[in-house]
Amino acid sequence: MNIFSSLVSTGVLAATLATGCVQADAPNNISQSIPTSAQVKIKLPDSGARRLGELAPYYVMTRGVTETFNGASGWVLVLIHSIVLQPATSVSGNVYTWGPGSQALDPADYRLDVTANADGTYDYVLSGQSKINPTGFKSIIDGHADPTAGDANGTGEFRIDFDASRVVNPVDNGDAKGQVDVTYDLATKHLQLAIATTNDAGAPVDATYEYDEDATGGGNMTFDVEGDAGGTAAQEEITLRSRWIATGAGRADARIAGGDLGPDQAIASECWSSSFGRTYYTDNQNFAPTEGDVASCAFADQDLPPAE
Repeated sequence: MNIFSSLVSTGVLAATLATGCVQADAPNNISQSIPTSAQVKIKLPDSGARRLGELAPYYVMTRGVTETFNGASGWVLVLIHSIVLQPATSVSGNVYTWGPGSQALDPADYRLDVTANADGTYDYVLSGQSKINPTGFKSIIDGHADPTAGDANGTGEFRIDFDASRVVNPVDNGDAKGQVDVTYDLATKHLQLAIATTNDAGAPVDATYEYDEDATGGGNMTFDVEGDAGGTAAQEEITLRSRWIATGAGRADARIAGGDLGPDQAIASECWSSSFGRTYYTDNQNFAPTEGDVASCAFADQDLPPAE
């Protein structure tokens, strides 16, 4: 399952939507109001050239989740920025439009509409229409940006609708499904994502992700997903919370609760060093033997949000 498929080549789409009979300059602060992908990037220390087998498994899991979500939010912002840096195709009052347009062999046409609101905020919608089955433009990405707090202090949210992207362009988005809602606050360095999709069997999967970056370069992420972890069709809640300091050393606590477990909870904890090797592991179900010393952990105590 790949719900983070891109629509089309970012540069090609941006250039295509900037073409047209009429071109008008949009306000400079449209591009400044939408955060860059770097501003909402989840900054997890890099494993460098170390081999995967030498790394703590929960560090690898944490890194995999963060890289996936960096891609989910990042490509949207790169795409929107690439378009709004070009002259708008048309202007109607406070609405600036790029497109519609596409390359000759693209299976869909795309259009970006940005509305400049009286309060200094912006609403934007990237929509598309299939050339194969043209039934009207469908919203693929819609967002709201509030830059009024000043540079690097803006807030906003946007939604990516992968079900709509698949209808618009089944050639490039054939396995895309579900929706992702992204909320960001640049001043507090907070990023939150809510994901609604289905697994390979068609069963619903809901997940949330929250990330906070601290002033020293450390970070804190919590990933919650509801789904069938095995046994009956009952839904379990799976939580992974990872914390790390600026050196890269960190700790992850994981829990499976509800569903087939009933009142029980399976909880495991792992710590890693600044070179990302495991220094401590324990769990309450004897999945694996306890190893290492909890005194080596960057965070001494297990800390998980309450199970719902």
